[in-house]
Amino acid sequence: MSAQQLNEQAWNAFGRHHLDSGTVLLDAVRIDWALSAAGPGTEVLGPLEGRRVLDLGSGTGRHAAHLARDHQALVHAVDSSAWQHQRAVSAYGHLPGLHFHLADALDHLASAEPYDVIYAVNSLPFMAPHEALAAIADALAPGGLLAFSVLHTPSDRRPPSTTVTPRPETLRLRGGEDLTVHMYVLTSQLWEDLAVEAGLRVNEVITIESPDDSNPVSYRLFLTHRA
Repeated sequence: MSAQQLNEQAWNAFGRHHLDSGTVLLDAVRIDWALSAAGPGTEVLGPLEGRRVLDLGSGTGRHAAHLARDHQALVHAVDSSAWQHQRAVSAYGHLPGLHFHLADALDHLASAEPYDVIYAVNSLPFMAPHEALAAIADALAPGGLLAFSVLHTPSDRRPPSTTVTPRPETLRLRGGEDLTVHMYVLTSQLWEDLAVEAGLRVNEVITIESPDDSNPVSYRLFLTHRA
């Protein structure tokens, strides 16, 4: 089984677990790119009213709903997990200006009209970076923005990889068994090189650390534009 298939299986199990458990979705009031309330929020996307926005790997749809409801963006949200998609549609499918798609990310990018803004909250590490970044660049309108966050340092403090190779990480299930996913946990420079190779201009890389000194987990947020 490929890393992509294993990840799809894990995220389906994750979504079904929360559906079966009746986990309540709390409405988002900002985009948390990594750790809750740490780092910048929605403001890094700039003005959004009336703009075409894509949430890539949208999961439960909380962030997409926030942008449609609070910023009047025209939001499309795509996720390949049937159970995550069901959670999202059940909670937010009624909102105007918000469209959910159950689809492979690359398939959606290949067929969609250009987007002004594409964002990915820790979802790119689950996709093959070369293919995903190239597809995103092609799907952006000229000058369009891509903002994406990625894991940099996991809880076991392993350093990021210097080669474009996925590695196993743990997806924790509250009240359930941990799941194994395969992620691209890469150095900031490698992510930047991949983005530039895909035709994107990297404007800023923001470090997001845990406010808890005992938590070593850290992320990076990349703000890029179509070159």
